[in-house]
Amino acid sequence: MFPYRFFSIFSIALLLVSCGNSRLDDFSDVSFELTNQNGELVSFPDDFEGAPVVVGFIYTNCPDICSFITANVQKIYEQTENPGDTQFVLITFDPERDTPDELKKYASAFEMDKGPFHFLTGDTEIVDALMRRVSVRTAIDEKRVTETGRSIYFINHSDKILLIDQKSRLVFDYGGSMTPTEIIVEDLNKL
Repeated sequence: MFPYRFFSIFSIALLLVSCGNSRLDDFSDVSFELTNQNGELVSFPDDFEGAPVVVGFIYTNCPDICSFITANVQKIYEQTENPGDTQFVLITFDPERDTPDELKKYASAFEMDKGPFHFLTGDTEIVDALMRRVSVRTAIDEKRVTETGRSIYFINHSDKILLIDQKSRLVFDYGGSMTPTEIIVEDLNKL
């Protein structure tokens, strides 16, 4: 009986931590130099300060979850009372393949290729440092090289959308593909 109770308590605690809505971090002390889908340099989160920011983490070759995260960011935009007062950012954790041009094509496929949507990539070391800071875990799976020298792989990764307030403070951390967008919109409208 004890192992079952321990497992149940551990599972509930893990669920609350991974899906919980609690203040996690202050980003006002860091800055990450990235590039948007238009090839323009962007300083994250500095360039977004003064407005709430909804941030999702994706890669364009993802076969499943990333499209749900992207669609949820779009739904949040559509459901928000004043979407013009908010920035919507999707950051890739696969900068090797996700160039600004690839991100632009991806944004276009979701009809998100205009403001207030920002798709960001950057130098691998900077992107990795950002992912560590926001606790996005990634692991390359099934990597192989084709006869033409093209690298093909999938990435196992965290499923995450963040809500950052006007002062670059992380306010909420959500399951990106599984949290009902109404919950995120309600929290966003409070900001």
